[in-house]
Amino acid sequence: MSNRIRVSLEPAWILHHYPYRDTSLLVEVFSRQHGRIGLVARGARSARARWHGHLQILRPLLLSWSIRGELGTLTGVESRKAVKLLPGRKVLSACYLNELLMRLLTRHDPHPDLFVAYEQAILNLESAEEPVLRVFEKRLLQALGYGLLLDHEADSGNPVDRDGWYEYQLERGPVPCAHTETDGLYLRGSSLLALQNDCLADRLACREVKRLMRAALGLYLGSRPLKTREVLRQLASLSRAGESAQALGR
Repeated sequence: MSNRIRVSLEPAWILHHYPYRDTSLLVEVFSRQHGRIGLVARGARSARARWHGHLQILRPLLLSWSIRGELGTLTGVESRKAVKLLPGRKVLSACYLNELLMRLLTRHDPHPDLFVAYEQAILNLESAEEPVLRVFEKRLLQALGYGLLLDHEADSGNPVDRDGWYEYQLERGPVPCAHTETDGLYLRGSSLLALQNDCLADRLACREVKRLMRAALGLYLGSRPLKTREVLRQLASLSRAGESAQALGR
């Protein structure tokens, strides 16, 4: 980028921000037409800053900036529409989606369809957390060029049998199998088709698909664990411990 580019009132979401120099913030943004962008919000950490309190995650914004090179300079912030605040755990799930985008998207690589999918996921998290996460993970892999084969068998090309069992071989697809006793990723055909059709109403299908998506994402995330996933795991352990304590106290 040799020439300075100015962008005005671009629909965007803030994924994360960090302290930058003395009083500024480095804001990681996911925008509709420009993808993931790094912007410097000058003086934003000052209590008197014009954007103080506005640069928050999980708020649909209209952002303006100028950019030449890797980082841009934030020049304007407006709210796009009001949204309901998510309850605590679901905020963590939204932060999980943000962390996926931070880890897997490169800067200045537009993904307008993925932007729409992200926005839908954030707005729908309150009503259906697990299905929303799994569908977004699927769409993220598709946007990156790593889409999963879900409705046809890897070897024969035959349609997946809703009543059959499959071993999912990463980077290939589902292979029919007779049992699920050995190590591997095993799913019912109905679970694969539920993910294909964005219809994960069944809890068992959600559990099976969650294992598949975790393994598929792991191919591209590498060995460094996701921070939000660790926090969610710890919260689940604390919740189970609390339930056990309550049961013993009865």
